[in-house]
Amino acid sequence: MNSRTIRIASGQGFWGDLLSAPVDQVRNGPIDYLMLDYLAEVTMSILQKQRSRDPSQGYARDFVSLMAEIMPDIVEKKIRVVANAGGVNIDACRAAVLEHARGLGLQNRIRVGAVFGDDILERLPDLIERGHMLNSMDTGRPLTDILDRVLSANAYIGAAPIVEALQRDANVIITGRSTDTALTYAPMMYEFGWSADDWDRIAAGVVAGHINECGAQASGGNSLSDWERIPDMAGIGFPIIEASADGTFVVTKHKGTGGRVNRAIVTEQIMYELGNPADYITPDVVADFSTIHLDDKGDDRVQVHGVKGSPKTDKLKVSISYQAGYKAVGTLVYAWPDAVKKAQMADRILRERLDRMGAKFDAIRTEFVGWNATHGPLAGPPRADAPEVELRFAVRSQDRKSVEMFTRELAPLVLTGPPSVTGFAGGRPKVQEIVAYWPALIDRNEIEPHLRVEVTPA
Repeated sequence: MNSRTIRIASGQGFWGDLLSAPVDQVRNGPIDYLMLDYLAEVTMSILQKQRSRDPSQGYARDFVSLMAEIMPDIVEKKIRVVANAGGVNIDACRAAVLEHARGLGLQNRIRVGAVFGDDILERLPDLIERGHMLNSMDTGRPLTDILDRVLSANAYIGAAPIVEALQRDANVIITGRSTDTALTYAPMMYEFGWSADDWDRIAAGVVAGHINECGAQASGGNSLSDWERIPDMAGIGFPIIEASADGTFVVTKHKGTGGRVNRAIVTEQIMYELGNPADYITPDVVADFSTIHLDDKGDDRVQVHGVKGSPKTDKLKVSISYQAGYKAVGTLVYAWPDAVKKAQMADRILRERLDRMGAKFDAIRTEFVGWNATHGPLAGPPRADAPEVELRFAVRSQDRKSVEMFTRELAPLVLTGPPSVTGFAGGRPKVQEIVAYWPALIDRNEIEPHLRVEVTPA
């Protein structure tokens, strides 16, 4: 059995995460791999809209500027980067990274592997015609119900193309909608030579990937565990998976960094976004999270072992986004005395004015922030001594004009409603398109990922 361990560092938990984190992971101690998770379901639709406006866009631009900063480090330290930053324009992302590498004088030293095949937007009509209805996993409705409003459609692909890229000596690997966990367990499969049907070890890799994928959430961020006493949150260290060939691994972080890694915090991350723990389905294996064993070793080290897995399914998940109407949100703040009563009256006035104007909404939601926004009816009756309350008024409609009516009617409440309004700033609320999520399944033999590896040009 291979006795060496590899260190796979998490550098981003989402697009917009701490920009210094991946730099710190590369420079604050030894690592073998840097994984960067940029994509969420809604992110794909945002990137698709960016690309529709500008064909050169559609990927996580932060990734390219990051690579421009750390490429000399990864070459010197022989670190390999795996990121799903390609979004819906993997080729443009690949080209931008290679161009920066050339500008840094790294000719022939950066090999970029680009994984294609997850984007099926243009294939949807053909797939439906051939009987793949892509029914919503939530409602059962066929995709034909909203096909003319679809913005993006991406299948979750697994580890195989990433492993192939590593075999072909790529030191930067860019994917589109790879499953988040594969960014961590693909390097484990490559380094330790795990076969595609080594279900238990791959399932352990999935658990490692799940812990890594949300960044500092596994090292003390967003944690309920003694959160007031977690040291140096301003300098929080992101998690590192220290993996062994037998599938066991240790969750840790660089020494001297802030945050904390212990059993409670790692458990919280394992439970994050978890449905049935016995059936955590990925493209490569079904992991049984109920079999996970955690041992707190102290000194920011938690060992994970005992994970079991079962064969992969014959389907892949498809993440589809579509245009689902319009919304707008606006706020006004009412001051003491009788702050809640004033906000409630403003709510009634605004609703009545919109009704008289003939505005039609699918939903209107009012929150009184500072009184009932977080806990709803648990807040009890209005407090007579509430010093202030924020009226947060939101509308949703298929009719853009109705939403525009609301955006024009909020500000007039300042002088035509209850007294003591403050906190109105930023101008008229903006109409926003609503992007809705449509999860579906597709036969895995319909998805054929392919790989392109290119070295820095001279």
